[in-house]
Amino acid sequence: MASNPAPLSGKVAVVAGATRGAGRGIAAALGEAGATVYCTGRSVAGAPGMKNRSETIDQTADIVTARGGRGIAVRVDHTVPGEVATLFERVGELDFLVNDIWGGDDLIEWGKRLWETKLEDGLTLIDRAIKTHVITSYYALPRVRTGGVVFEITDGDAFFYRGHFFYDLVKTTVIRMAFALSQELKERNVTALAVTPGFLRSEWMLDHFGVTEANWRDAAVKVKEFISSETPLFVGRCVAALAADPNVRRKNGRVYASWDLAEEYGVTDSDGSRPHFVRWVEENMPEVAAGWKKADDGFYAYWGKMPYEPPGP
Repeated sequence: MASNPAPLSGKVAVVAGATRGAGRGIAAALGEAGATVYCTGRSVAGAPGMKNRSETIDQTADIVTARGGRGIAVRVDHTVPGEVATLFERVGELDFLVNDIWGGDDLIEWGKRLWETKLEDGLTLIDRAIKTHVITSYYALPRVRTGGVVFEITDGDAFFYRGHFFYDLVKTTVIRMAFALSQELKERNVTALAVTPGFLRSEWMLDHFGVTEANWRDAAVKVKEFISSETPLFVGRCVAALAADPNVRRKNGRVYASWDLAEEYGVTDSDGSRPHFVRWVEENMPEVAAGWKKADDGFYAYWGKMPYEPPGP
């Protein structure tokens, strides 16, 4: 039997933080699968939400439509509860919520410890990358249909230290959010899980290395692991595959990596390749791989429902 070319036709998704990077890739892939995708963020034509970045949610919505879906751009500042509430009043019921808001690339001071960083930047990062996810879920979850999926987008499928206090706090918190939501949504048959890309070849990363998508391999001369990088569409297609999986409930509450999901679902990147970041690390940086212990069954054996009834009022 031929596979359905539009398995998400008739489905509605909201990608919060769809301006660029993984959010744009996820929106594009959901569009490929036939979904209606609300692309939200602060950056619109003539009014960028971040300095020195030209990407807009309007562009993302156009990409969604060009790939076969229906892209709808809605300007929303997800730190403002009223704007988020208005968004979901407009959307109505939805099938998929993607919490991808980040906005922290310019706020991380790599190589500095907590007390050496700019506190204001760190607190802004918490507002942008944790608070926004909470606000968005608060208003979205009552409207998610039975059988729907909530995706929290993070970095890494393990709990090692991520090199910077605030970055580590944000990315591990997002994983825990997915787990906590999985417990609270169980009775509604709504799945919540976290997804991580590998080394993401985002617009910001390409600019950071001074390359384009056409010559991105040149950057591997400076940072060898960049050769294992992936486009945002790769993790997007993994999210779309999960959204279309009738058995996605078996993944409830956990974090999954693009490289593993791609092998499971037969996903490829835009050039037909199937990047596997950790396999590359194992083959080329074994000392790093030795410390990469992904969150597996043994890890999640320590996570579960509350073992006692909380005291009443």
